[in-house]
Amino acid sequence: MNLAGRLFRTTIGRKLLVAVTGLVLIAFVIGHLVGNLQVFEDPDRINGYAHFLQGLGPLLWIERIGLLACVAIHIWAATMLALADRHARGDQGYKVNTWLQATLASRYMRWTGCVVLAFILYHLAQFTVGSAQPATFKANLPAYTMAGDYHVMGFVTVRAGTQVLDVRRMVILGFQNRLVAGFYIFAVGLLSLHLLHGAESLFQTLGWRNGTWSRGLRAAVTLGCLAYFLGNLAIPGAVLAGVLTP
Repeated sequence: MNLAGRLFRTTIGRKLLVAVTGLVLIAFVIGHLVGNLQVFEDPDRINGYAHFLQGLGPLLWIERIGLLACVAIHIWAATMLALADRHARGDQGYKVNTWLQATLASRYMRWTGCVVLAFILYHLAQFTVGSAQPATFKANLPAYTMAGDYHVMGFVTVRAGTQVLDVRRMVILGFQNRLVAGFYIFAVGLLSLHLLHGAESLFQTLGWRNGTWSRGLRAAVTLGCLAYFLGNLAIPGAVLAGVLTP
């Protein structure tokens, strides 16, 4: 059996797929949060950042397709593992308490994963594609003129005076809708819980977790997921509190 066959047909291979794709997606959501937190800085920051990303053209779409592929593989492999685990429990007749614990954990990860997937699709439709915005939203959104240069790794990527989309204003106006802000907070809360359980499984699969420092690892993962949630909460929270205004 070749490497691809081992990855897609064996339990170990599927666990490795879940772990590796999970690692890629964790890196993305952290980077995405860091980029979004620029909304608290000068408008040049997040608007220049967004214009730089849009300027990547095909490279940006390659990244998006790659991330969507990771999401699809992650969901498929996790589903296959859950079905195999359910089949094994039925055949081997585990004790009731163990069965209940495993089932609740499995259901928890599945449902949070479903809500997170719905959130990702809506988030893309709202801020990337724009189809979830009112028809006149982007059309009436004024362009933003860069007051200064935007730099990436010391290089000027967006010049002062460039007319760019006012992404900062778009984000703030989007979160002024309490239903949108509430769903966002709820979804990132579930995503944080999903990451909490998933990160521990990831470390277990990759062999990075052992009895010597498992407790410290769990504490670090918990603090990291809490920081991630609070970082995401800060944006709609500041908008609803009137701290961030267009």
